[in-house]
Amino acid sequence: MHWISVVMIGLASNIDNLGIGVSFGTRSTKIPILSNLLIAVVGMAAAYISITMGHLISGYMSPRHANFFGGIIIMALGVRSIRFKASAKVESSPLVLGDYEKQISWRESISLGLALSLNCLATGFGAGVSGVSPVMTAISVGVFSLITVALGVRIGHQISKSWIGKYSSLIGGLMLIAIGLYEVFV
Repeated sequence: MHWISVVMIGLASNIDNLGIGVSFGTRSTKIPILSNLLIAVVGMAAAYISITMGHLISGYMSPRHANFFGGIIIMALGVRSIRFKASAKVESSPLVLGDYEKQISWRESISLGLALSLNCLATGFGAGVSGVSPVMTAISVGVFSLITVALGVRIGHQISKSWIGKYSSLIGGLMLIAIGLYEVFV
């Protein structure tokens, strides 16, 4: 088994998750463990499917298209977060969860998981061709997803407590848009 490849694929597939976590954390948005787990499970399923059926899927959707569609979904989440903050009323009191003002819903978790998993398809194609274990690689993707999202939220939350926190919704939304643009064009 290519255990080094399995670990590296798991890590590389989830670098975007760190940025996504930071963007939610800067907006003081909590990603509860169940939501994080849902994101990880969706990523694991996508990794498993893309590895085991990489050749078949590549006949219909190239890795470039997978990155394009994933990037578009991530950019849409960024635009939505900027628009939501701009339209929010100042007099409304936020739901406070510890130090966090809000948390993502299970629907947002699924959308986020799907967007991030589409980005994993390209990695899955390559992994499938190289012969790595689909099960072990999917587990690696899931574990690194849990770690990078949680770490990103904590880093982002610390940033939100600084002077940057005043602009956190804008910064978080712009980060999502930047990640999406990166996926679309790079």
